[in-house]
Amino acid sequence: MAKTEVFRDRWALVTGASSGIGRELARELARRGAKLILTARRQERLEALAAELNANGTETRTIAADLNDPEAPQRIHDATEGSGIEVDVLVNNAGLGQFGAFISSEVRQELSQVRVNCEAVVHLSRLFVPHMVKRRRGWVLVTASTAGYQPIPYCNTYAATKAFDRFFALGMAAEVEPFGVEVTALCPGTTETEFFDAAHANAPKGQAAPEVARRALDALARGRRIVIPNMKNRIRATLVQFAPVRAVTRAIRKFASPR
Repeated sequence: MAKTEVFRDRWALVTGASSGIGRELARELARRGAKLILTARRQERLEALAAELNANGTETRTIAADLNDPEAPQRIHDATEGSGIEVDVLVNNAGLGQFGAFISSEVRQELSQVRVNCEAVVHLSRLFVPHMVKRRRGWVLVTASTAGYQPIPYCNTYAATKAFDRFFALGMAAEVEPFGVEVTALCPGTTETEFFDAAHANAPKGQAAPEVARRALDALARGRRIVIPNMKNRIRATLVQFAPVRAVTRAIRKFASPR
């Protein structure tokens, strides 16, 4: 089977599918012949995307769920694998951030980042990956970020959660590879999505979300452990690992300090 065809006729579950990278990952999976289970908080957006995909011949289901709720991953599992649908592709994409001084930030948003960006990723993976291992096939994409390559003042929690996502994906990849399951950490840089609005930050020009999605799924299909879908970001992520952390954080503090 050609690498571009590995997702054909397989059920793919995409979290955070109502906008941004998640929506484009769903569209790209549909183009590659997958059947889609779309989940996010906003039911109306899910239904709109499902209608678009259905019109193009893609079998699609929707599950409205807020991953800030610790019980949501189990409900998603019960509605899919628990109901006899074999989910071969798990896209852990849902995430959120917050920009601003930590000492005056909204506590609820800080904790929500940990629950959605980390806890939900672990919980969903723990629920779905054992089925993949048993079937000896499966693909898991975890959306991390180049933000996870260094601490980021004024974006402390987000950067830390994305470092967690990256390492979690890489560790799990090594565990499940012998069972025919591939895991890829997607580490985009700035991407043209609604993320910055939700994080209360100014949006710099970024990479187009459809391109990020295409490169991410190419990498997942080929069994790559990590993908940074932009050359400049790959160079920056490599270089920053050799720079003193204090120097990096000072430079970011000066550049990113809220005006």
